[in-house]
Amino acid sequence: MTASETGPSPAEPQRPPPRRGIYLLPNLLTTGGLFAGFYAIIAAANGDYTSAAIAVFVAGLLDGLDGRIARLTNTQSEFGVQYDSLADLVSFGMAPALVMYHWSLSSLAVHGPLWAKIGWAVAFLYAACAALRLARFNTQVSVVDKRYFIGLASPAAAGALMAFVWVANKFEFSGAQLQYPALAVTVVAALLMVSRLRYHSGKALPFGERVPFVVILGAVGLFVALAVAPDRMLLTVFWLYALSGPAAWILGRVRRRGAPSA
Repeated sequence: MTASETGPSPAEPQRPPPRRGIYLLPNLLTTGGLFAGFYAIIAAANGDYTSAAIAVFVAGLLDGLDGRIARLTNTQSEFGVQYDSLADLVSFGMAPALVMYHWSLSSLAVHGPLWAKIGWAVAFLYAACAALRLARFNTQVSVVDKRYFIGLASPAAAGALMAFVWVANKFEFSGAQLQYPALAVTVVAALLMVSRLRYHSGKALPFGERVPFVVILGAVGLFVALAVAPDRMLLTVFWLYALSGPAAWILGRVRRRGAPSA
């Protein structure tokens, strides 16, 4: 008589059936972020660049919430990780690249066919660097120091570009007028994403510990500034963060050169 005829051995543990469902809340937030990124692309194609920029910031807000809610509710899953990464590619890779192209980089075509190619090539460079940054993050997430990101995170790079567009539109500068600065900031943001520079991730902040009272006052001031001038405040915050990586690297090099040799 075979084992299949007698049934499973008592010593063999019964394996639970595989769970085929997905967790609703974190994946719903991820879907909201994906929708915001998709809407940004549509808005940019229709010439509504301010709405496109704001939509990318909404995607960033939802992206920050989905992972935290998944950890708080213990609803993490491999499906959620992969879905979040694909949504990030749309919201922080394709959407900012296409917004920058429609708003400014496409206007380089007035200088000739070569410049037209440079315009869409730079937009593609940004999208490709965002994809590479996300792929590297996914493969190194379990082996790197969680206090730091290696390379500028794609949501931060997208925020830096979209704040630039938002402020320019606020002061009624067209993309054609700022085509060369737009070209420069797009290339810089793209290269910072794939760089080896370290950026603080914010995961080491002492949220559960006592902090000086002045820290609370600073947070209040930040919220007030965001309420009064959100576009300019976001431009300042995101570009200070983007440039903090190169600044820290330069400072580290200077300190090592100035340190006395053993």
